[in-house]
Amino acid sequence: MTHLAVLGTGLLGTGFVESLLARGLPVVAWNRTAAKAAPLAAKGARLATSAADAVRGASRVHLVLTDDDAVDAVLAAIGPALAPGVCVLDHTTTLPARTAERAARLAQAGVTFLHAPVFMSPGAARTAKGIMMVAGPTALFEAVKQDLAPMTGDLWHVGERADLAAAYKLFGNAMILSMIGALADIMQMADQLHVPRGDASALFQRFQVGGVVQLRGPKMAALDFSPSFALDVARKDVRLMLESLGEAPPAVLAGLAERMDALIAAGRGAEDFSVLAARDA
Repeated sequence: MTHLAVLGTGLLGTGFVESLLARGLPVVAWNRTAAKAAPLAAKGARLATSAADAVRGASRVHLVLTDDDAVDAVLAAIGPALAPGVCVLDHTTTLPARTAERAARLAQAGVTFLHAPVFMSPGAARTAKGIMMVAGPTALFEAVKQDLAPMTGDLWHVGERADLAAAYKLFGNAMILSMIGALADIMQMADQLHVPRGDASALFQRFQVGGVVQLRGPKMAALDFSPSFALDVARKDVRLMLESLGEAPPAVLAGLAERMDALIAAGRGAEDFSVLAARDA
């Protein structure tokens, strides 16, 4: 049986390697910093001394790298060693514009390539949970989907547009990071207001905020800002939040206030606060 190559053994890459090994699949792993890959040898992976060595004889290649520059550098290094028709799957979070350019360049060079970023923690990668999004030609996806399905809880071919999964990945991470930023501000407010942080966190067991996305998301997409919570009233609430923070540095609230002020100055204070998504202000 030919092996699978995993290039990049950070937290996520290590999770993938361990999952593949647990299914009895032969894995050759490589990492630019060799010490990070070393523990995988004891779990059954063969360690390669170079990216090119890792992909020689591989039936499939998985890239789990840090950024676009790392992806392009590794692709350049492995190009001569790749056997014809071997699919390269890039799980790296990358810039959509560079992803599209990369996919076009590789297609012209005859390299089989799909971008497949994930919404997974390392633990989810280890236990084949979470979401794997795949962007690229349907025929290529169909050829590998049976192999990819056991690596994830939800395998989603988002379409043939090469940069679409990259865009979705940024959308998802923007939501995660913004929520954590908001929680950071809430924890700082809790400190200033002498409310135990655990109690502040427990509020959101009862007050489920996920419905905000389902309720307002479609209206924002349609540019429907008919008011149910006016922007100028929401801005007053943000003022109260910032005042409650005292000297604690805000993670997201200051930027939110700045955007609100610009919209109010443009005469949009009576619209719903979701006018934050307006294109023209």
